[in-house]
Amino acid sequence: MKVLFTGGLGYIGSHTAVEVLNEGFDVVIVDNLSNSKIGVLDTIKKLTGKDVGFYQIDVCDKDALEKVFQENPDIFAVIHFAGYKAVGESVREPLMYYENNMISTFNLLRMMEKYNCKNIIFSSSATVYAQSEIMPLEETFPLAATNPYGRTKLFNEHVLIDYQNVHKDTNVILLRYFNPIGAHDSGLLGEDPNGIPNNLMPYICKVAVGELDHLNVFGNDYKTKDGTGVRDYIHVVDLADGHVKALQKVVREPETGLKIYNLGTGVGYSVLDIVNTFNEVNGDLVKYEIAARRPGDIDECYASSKLAEEEIGFKATKTLADMCRSSYEYQKNNKKK
Repeated sequence: MKVLFTGGLGYIGSHTAVEVLNEGFDVVIVDNLSNSKIGVLDTIKKLTGKDVGFYQIDVCDKDALEKVFQENPDIFAVIHFAGYKAVGESVREPLMYYENNMISTFNLLRMMEKYNCKNIIFSSSATVYAQSEIMPLEETFPLAATNPYGRTKLFNEHVLIDYQNVHKDTNVILLRYFNPIGAHDSGLLGEDPNGIPNNLMPYICKVAVGELDHLNVFGNDYKTKDGTGVRDYIHVVDLADGHVKALQKVVREPETGLKIYNLGTGVGYSVLDIVNTFNEVNGDLVKYEIAARRPGDIDECYASSKLAEEEIGFKATKTLADMCRSSYEYQKNNKKK
């Protein structure tokens, strides 16, 4: 069975490609390389020993996307990762985010409809949830994104739900990620953002290898055990396994219909939990300073993944130490000279 990955050379897409290939599926990747590197393709092939189809195209280019479907008429399912993903940038460039993240989904659904592809797994996000005093977050909780990036995820969910409501024979699985960190155990595949990282772990890693001087911890007066913000951090390989489980469900149950699952650990870790664990497993490498809170940050946010465990057999198994160790191993292997 052949699976099309949009944005498949990115951080989550590439790790998922490895796991899906290892489960015996064939993979075709489309990626415009706007936030990824072509060398990742060779790494995927090296780690799996399997060939991977690749098209350097933008999913917003409908004609280019149609060529992919024409040349691969046996595409069984799509895993849709492609999209811009920086919250701050989305606030500065909202039209760019709405245009890119929405048109890509419209084009994909048009091509799926035209070429009779009946399965899509969408890369959604915990940012679709409204702020809640109740934790952990469950899939039935109220939704209300607070920035353009989050709204594109939420709007895409609505588009996919409406599409499935009309196309009852199409299976749609929405996977709401929490905070993926970590890297492949080989040390060859991991998160390597361009420029100054927006996310916590890549920033910590760049401090650890000397590319940045110190970490700013934004706020230490939250209503948490140590005053720093608490989030649900999940190892990217566990997250990739969630996609494998979702894919296996639509293979096993051709009438799956619409499903929505959180993918997290169900455990909240504070910023200082991350920093302290990183220093414990890798050596005392990361200095930090307390800085002012960032606007919009909340005290805590973590998932209930009970539904995913019950329905697709998903359960995160890797520890925070695993996440910190593998992240640093990858960063050491990819330190800028």
